[in-house]
Amino acid sequence: MLYKKIALALLATPLIASGVQAQTVGISMPTKSSARWIADGQSMVEQFQAAHYKTDLQYAEDDIPNQLSQIENMITKGADVLVIAAIDGTTLSNVLENAAAAGIPVIAYDRLIRESPNVDYYATFDNFKVGVLQATSLVNGLKARFGSVHPWNVELFGGSPDDNNAYFFYDGAMSVLQPLIDAGDIVIPSGQTGMDRVGTLRWDGSAAQARMDNLLSANYTKQAVHGVLSPYDGMSIGILSSLKGVGYGSGGQTMPIVTGQDAEVPSIKSILAGEQYATVFKDTRRLAAVTVGMVDALLKEGEPEINDKTTYENGVKVVPAYLLDPVPVDASNWKSVLVDSGYYSLDQVQ
Repeated sequence: MLYKKIALALLATPLIASGVQAQTVGISMPTKSSARWIADGQSMVEQFQAAHYKTDLQYAEDDIPNQLSQIENMITKGADVLVIAAIDGTTLSNVLENAAAAGIPVIAYDRLIRESPNVDYYATFDNFKVGVLQATSLVNGLKARFGSVHPWNVELFGGSPDDNNAYFFYDGAMSVLQPLIDAGDIVIPSGQTGMDRVGTLRWDGSAAQARMDNLLSANYTKQAVHGVLSPYDGMSIGILSSLKGVGYGSGGQTMPIVTGQDAEVPSIKSILAGEQYATVFKDTRRLAAVTVGMVDALLKEGEPEINDKTTYENGVKVVPAYLLDPVPVDASNWKSVLVDSGYYSLDQVQ
């Protein structure tokens, strides 16, 4: 596998000779409010240090001016390369101009940086496929739990409108769901579709819970909701809280099928408890390994390995990318995917 080859190659790099200054990688992450981003940062620091690079890891706590200031500070301190997971992919043009003027290459990490020519590469997962997997899990769950009920009542949630990935997730999901909507197998009682109506700023779980509360009170006093497309585990937990708050999952009210993403510990525990139905796992260790490989190639004046030259047009250019495959997780395979791979210990999720 690619990430194993990269990791082995980097670990085999000879120790830096005495007196030679290690190059520095500036790593800008969006927030510590999601366990996923903490894992990303830790994986990159570990793997970059194993490859004999220094790291400057900063979390902006979903504050755009804070992220801009942190990146500017990395440039001022002389970072040799920048790895950036943007809070808002459209706000970095000016600071990236400063990076380019200083000769500092930029890798967009998992979130595409838009409206700037100064993005050299993009390391991410196949984000359209994430949405396909989420919708496929939703449909499979609806068939398994509500197979005799037609049509299925479903509500849609999207990710943050300032995150380019949210549109890929939504479009991937709708490529599966729209034919079923057109055929009348799925209905959206609220009528709310499209990212302009279902997007959830900053992937906020409390905002998702509040919207689910409103959807239930406005549309489900005389009928049941059967499924909810949720693009992220933090939102899924909020949605589930709303559903449980009106009695779903108890007293004879069957829990709807709720999807997710990132395989965060609370959601794995929820899956084991029979609440959340599924999530999508994106192995941060693999993404870190790809990113380290890109940086290593750039700083040694080589060509990073990429496998996509067409998908990620950022409004100014097509950013060459390396896409990793996401993995669906549910009650049938959580242990083999998450525990047997060493991503979590059994004690963490049980």
